[in-house]
Amino acid sequence: MIQSLDQQFSIFTEGLTKTFGSHNAVDSIDLRVPKGSIFGFLGPNGSGKTTTIRMLLALANISKGSVHLLGYSVPDEIGKALPKVGALVEGPAFYPYLSGRDNLIRFDAADRYADPATRADRVDAALARVGLTQAAAKKVHAYSLGMKQRLGIANALLQPRELLVLDEPTNGLDPQGTREVRNLIRSLASEGITIFISSHLLVEIEQICTHLAVMSRGRIVAQGSVEELSASHILNLAIVTANTQLALTALTSVGINATADGELVSAQIPNGQIAAEQIVQVLVECGVGIKSFNLDAPTLEERFVLLTGEGFDVAQ
Repeated sequence: MIQSLDQQFSIFTEGLTKTFGSHNAVDSIDLRVPKGSIFGFLGPNGSGKTTTIRMLLALANISKGSVHLLGYSVPDEIGKALPKVGALVEGPAFYPYLSGRDNLIRFDAADRYADPATRADRVDAALARVGLTQAAAKKVHAYSLGMKQRLGIANALLQPRELLVLDEPTNGLDPQGTREVRNLIRSLASEGITIFISSHLLVEIEQICTHLAVMSRGRIVAQGSVEELSASHILNLAIVTANTQLALTALTSVGINATADGELVSAQIPNGQIAAEQIVQVLVECGVGIKSFNLDAPTLEERFVLLTGEGFDVAQ
């Protein structure tokens, strides 16, 4: 079974757990990252995202459960998996007074899987892929944060990769740097590379990801395609009227249990139970004067708050 699933998923975990003392920082999670996806790993800070990534890459011991990375068991076969995986975890660290190109040459020289004969060409190709060719000779201390993030991604791309793991890739970036990194991620995904992005920024996930998992207190509370998780079974009804009691009576007549707060009448309605036009018709027939009317699905942010009991940052 695992072998067949590994053909569908770049990352596949079962019951993955990390225990510190009596506390499960990661509590029996089953990750399913489809090949070729841009997968968002979303959750508030402290929810267990980075700890999970460290176990995926064999940077931290697994307390319980299993990990398969590109079909290889971790940690037993990590030596077979790692050459196909690029990672940027906990921010890039560079020699500030070396150029971007010289930094990559040093990092590549430290990679036991790297071929010295092709080093110069691979470094130049990686710089070109992230749009840093013109800044290759500039010392890294003069790079913007966005340029440093792109250099970190270039480092992860020095070898051909099937999977790229990025931990908070836009953290601390200004809007321009954020756009640069997002555009780069989209470009890499178009080449067939699976991109796994950890983030606490909801807007990042909404704008670029095809699939996601939501972490809260060490557990996965939702997982699937963005379309699946954005689909709502519940709609929010909000009516502003001076005739609140009349509106409540009218809504009750069509099976809607609403509440009033001042002039606001609100309710949650199962999607498909009744059309907006029918609600308006009933209100008008009952003589309710309507100042405003909205029947909308909860935002992704609202749904995740319900799932986790915590908020997410929605902007940089």
